[in-house]
Amino acid sequence: MLLQTDELDFAYPDGTPVLSKVNFSLHRGSFTALLGPNGCGKTTLFKLLTGLLRPTGGSLRLEGRELASIPTRELRRRVGFVFQDPNDQLFSPTVLQDVSCGPVNLGLSPADAHTRAMQCLARVGMAEAAKKPIHHLSFGQKKRVAIAGVLAMQPEILILDEPTAGLDPLGAGELMKLLRQLNQRETITVLMATHDVDLVPVYCRDVKVLAAGSIILNGPPSVVFKQSQRIRSAGLRLPRIAHLFEIASGNGSAEDLPMTIGSGLKLLRHK
Repeated sequence: MLLQTDELDFAYPDGTPVLSKVNFSLHRGSFTALLGPNGCGKTTLFKLLTGLLRPTGGSLRLEGRELASIPTRELRRRVGFVFQDPNDQLFSPTVLQDVSCGPVNLGLSPADAHTRAMQCLARVGMAEAAKKPIHHLSFGQKKRVAIAGVLAMQPEILILDEPTAGLDPLGAGELMKLLRQLNQRETITVLMATHDVDLVPVYCRDVKVLAAGSIILNGPPSVVFKQSQRIRSAGLRLPRIAHLFEIASGNGSAEDLPMTIGSGLKLLRHK
């Protein structure tokens, strides 16, 4: 197991609970979506998984080692976190300077940091923007640069908070293809929080549903989304194609409903 929690708890200093008894695991090479309504604790969980917050109970381990025992520099290198708003993450004057910052902090020479930064910008399709000021970029370009900055640390795990938020459908699809490429070609373990349920069956192999501070569903999309009543009780919805077939069938059940347009077309051909 690459990353694992056991009965993880977190509460604010005033005692307000956020997470309770969260059992959560990530296998190496997985591509996992974390779903949940606003305020359910997704961002807090991500901050715990990346060491930005400390749990108030339970355990959190990276390859069997308690996260609290791992030096900060090692943890920042192995587990990368991309914020929902790239403006919260980008702080240098130019694109290249920003992406080079992490490698420099790891101890690379300026020349080696420059080389790694350019390689990472190329991986996200932003090499030609290396000399541009950050404030000249579009929101989608800033998201790619933020990802490049994390990739420059050469992480094993890439954690993203709402990576497609604020993007149009084309931009969201292109970003998801990039994440799938990083996952499949470079074997980077990807964990992302998202409200874009329709993307999940297309790109993600695992789904975890967080509600009221606990994981209530866990498994492949085809299994999780069959639990339609529990999905809806958590303030979420089915993928639109499944909902349309649910209405058409009139049975109010997701037992045999398609999760993607492709699976929907197959189902129609067999009728």
